Amino acid sequence: MPAMRDGHREPMPSPGTETKQAFLTTEFWVYAAAVALVVIAAFWRGSATNGLNINNPNQAWWYLTVLTGGYLISRGLSKAGSARRSGKERSMR
Repeated sequence: MPAMRDGHREPMPSPGTETKQAFLTTEFWVYAAAVALVVIAAFWRGSATNGLNINNPNQAWWYLTVLTGGYLISRGLSKAGSARRSGKERSMR
């Protein structure tokens, strides 16, 4: 990077963040679909002998809690590897 006449260098633009916004990731859409399927299964009045029948609201809440915990851990791990921040994020502090 060449120096200016006064000895200072021009600032380089900082790279963007490594991770995408949450709603742009595949894991978000998989999570949303899984939550929708659990809610549908919780309210579905099917026969008890065929397939998954979780008419018990406590069991449905448990599944939703596990799904949400898994999603939050997944997003946390993806953000943990991102050490860089964009200039916009730095100027907001």
